[in-house]
Amino acid sequence: QIQVAESGGGLVQSGGSLRLSCTASGTRFILSAMSWHRQVPGKERELVAGIVGGRRMYADSVKGRFTISRENNKNTVHLQMDNLRPEDTAVYYCRGVIGSNDGWGQGTQVTVSS
Repeated sequence: QIQVAESGGGLVQSGGSLRLSCTASGTRFILSAMSWHRQVPGKERELVAGIVGGRRMYADSVKGRFTISRENNKNTVHLQMDNLRPEDTAVYYCRGVIGSNDGWGQGTQVTVSS
């Protein structure tokens, strides 16, 4: 079973930056995909950014502001979030996937004040 743990959330002013980190364990394999998602109360969880193989993808709302990176040969990813906006406020979740198995973290709160 894949276990995922996030860290790095917090409170920041509009225009500021935060860096989230995520580490997956419970497998001896390198995960085929790792991604960040976010959710606000009353709304569905949405994909923010992901890495599949060497390809990165971003939601339109964060392109040019967020950067996802992965440590070489490790099940660790980071999400650098710059120029944060109040609408980025959410609980951010990390997901790791290999084959038909996936794991989600417990989430980390990101709050951006105006």
